[in-house]
Amino acid sequence: MGLTMKDRIRQAVEAAISKGVFPGAVLLCALDHRIVFHEAFGMADLFENRKMQKHSIFDLASLTKPLATTLAISKLMEKGKLSLDQQIGTLLAEFQNSDKARITIDMLLRHRSGFPAHRHYYLDILHSGKEPRPYLRDLLIKEPLESIIGEKEVYSDLGFMVLAWIIERVSGQQLDRFVAHEIYAPLGIERLFFMDLTPENENPKIDQGQFAATQQCPWRKRVLRGEVDDDNAYAVGGIEGHAGLFGDALSVYRLCSEILKVLQGKPSTVLAQDIIKTFVKKDKGFERVAGFDTPSKQESSSGRFFSEFSIGHLGFTGTSFWIDPIDGWIVVLLTNRVHPSRSGEGIKKFRPRIHDLIRVELI
Repeated sequence: MGLTMKDRIRQAVEAAISKGVFPGAVLLCALDHRIVFHEAFGMADLFENRKMQKHSIFDLASLTKPLATTLAISKLMEKGKLSLDQQIGTLLAEFQNSDKARITIDMLLRHRSGFPAHRHYYLDILHSGKEPRPYLRDLLIKEPLESIIGEKEVYSDLGFMVLAWIIERVSGQQLDRFVAHEIYAPLGIERLFFMDLTPENENPKIDQGQFAATQQCPWRKRVLRGEVDDDNAYAVGGIEGHAGLFGDALSVYRLCSEILKVLQGKPSTVLAQDIIKTFVKKDKGFERVAGFDTPSKQESSSGRFFSEFSIGHLGFTGTSFWIDPIDGWIVVLLTNRVHPSRSGEGIKKFRPRIHDLIRVELI
């Protein structure tokens, strides 16, 4: 008897594991809000010899940007507390007299702020002897811009750190609590959360064995399980606008399904349709939308079959999601590709292949 369509997808993921692309993965595919594939593969933790489970919890890395920070901004806009054209100098007094005062919320979301892509702030933060988060924010104020405000697209973690600061200042709540209360809880999603590493925290009671391990960190001197892999987010306690969100594939899917609803013009429990639709429109002359990625014109991680209207995002730890509003596809791929080392790059070739296979086979 020949291979079934699901067998071919399983075979592709298992081949990637055997080649060392990642130790383990959870793949969830849905069409028209109906799950058609949801399976776990390989190992969650090589050192503890733990197998990956469908409910394994991953460090979602930069999926934090669209699934926490961007949606938090949309909720504050819905409440009338923010607008896309507001300048950060009017929201954060600390920026009033700086060269960054004219940067807007929209520019931060669309990566046109002029901020550089990344900085190894954690080295300064950990050795400063100062309170971490205020010190990080002081570094953001002083950081030289690398391009003229609003003119160039540079994917930037720093811009999303500023957005988290704005969310906290405007809402009076830390990012993790705001999104949990305003978005995840109303949808009944309990397994999307941040792991607060500060001494007084309110972390969900999660068994350590449910986490997919990430790197064997050379400077923390341990394998990371249930603590954020991103160095800058770790240095300030695990909660930031660019990284820190944890979750399982089903929870990521449920939130993506809610986003798909609004893109399809259907009512949502928690998301304002007009705001999300504004976010996902491209400005003339630019490629990025607000808070999400879109398929690149060549060699997109979403493969060849996701439409130009699709949105998604990638995470450094080996995570991704793609949503296609035209035909209703959602694909959530969560891997621990940084376990035990961050050095592997094989996932760059694997992502488009598996998305193409899914779209061809799961019909």
